[in-house]
Amino acid sequence: MNPAGPQAAPAHRGTGENLKGIAWMVAAMAAFAVEDALVKAAARQLPIGQLLMLFGAGGMLAFAAFPRRGGAGLFHAAAVSRPMRVRAVFEFVGRLFYVLAIALTPLSSATAILQTTPVLVVLGASFYFHERVGWLRWSAVALGLLGVLVVLRPSAADFSWLSLLTVVGTAGFAGRDLASRAVPPVLGTRHLGFYGFLTIVVAGAAYAVWDGRAFVRPSVEAASAVAAAVAIGVLAYACLMKAMRTGDVATVTPFRYTRLLFGVGLGVVAFGETVDGPMLLGCAIIAAAGLLIAHEGRRARG
Repeated sequence: MNPAGPQAAPAHRGTGENLKGIAWMVAAMAAFAVEDALVKAAARQLPIGQLLMLFGAGGMLAFAAFPRRGGAGLFHAAAVSRPMRVRAVFEFVGRLFYVLAIALTPLSSATAILQTTPVLVVLGASFYFHERVGWLRWSAVALGLLGVLVVLRPSAADFSWLSLLTVVGTAGFAGRDLASRAVPPVLGTRHLGFYGFLTIVVAGAAYAVWDGRAFVRPSVEAASAVAAAVAIGVLAYACLMKAMRTGDVATVTPFRYTRLLFGVGLGVVAFGETVDGPMLLGCAIIAAAGLLIAHEGRRARG
């Protein structure tokens, strides 16, 4: 569950820098998958609202402790600007529904559907930013949505409406990434991370009121899982930022899809989930759509 969209890096890096960037990206995706698994494990004992509040508070403290290195203070006026408010709404939706998804549905399928975020970002950019989208990218969008349908299997006997939680969460993350493009430049990684996790606290509190479940004293296992999820999540975010700033964006970005391997693998190993042919086919289609978008973006940049 990465708290903010990636920041762009200069293009045309050397081979060595690109290899380093790829390594950072793979490490980030592995860490994000582990974070999701830890949240899923903690959700076995903790109410979702309480889990979100604990996780969000931990992330806020971690990003508040980030070195300032000049720039705007943490409570800069731009933090309540319209783009940040819009971003917070999408973050709220994305975080809440994705945590519900990984708590209530198989981690493998939730991870697969989440990988359509770049597809939805392209779709949103064409409508809200009036970006020109060629036929190749439109084909990739259609391909990615087809992959989601293969994973969901809406006509199959084992279809669960709970799977749509991931779809809503993914749409929220895509909206958040689009809104991030309009965030005032004075706000950096520290701000986006801090306010992203603050939104998680708010989402947890809102869900706790709606759910009505009483908070419980976390067991040692649940508390350890939440603490580890925060630590690994912050590490994952740092690796992601390092990846996007080290290698060429068009070269590094496709390796986001290694998260499919880690997420599906952890679902099978840690939670005893089963992966069948249609699931693997859907994952392949979604990854192909994302790679096609990345290839087209690289070709367009010449």
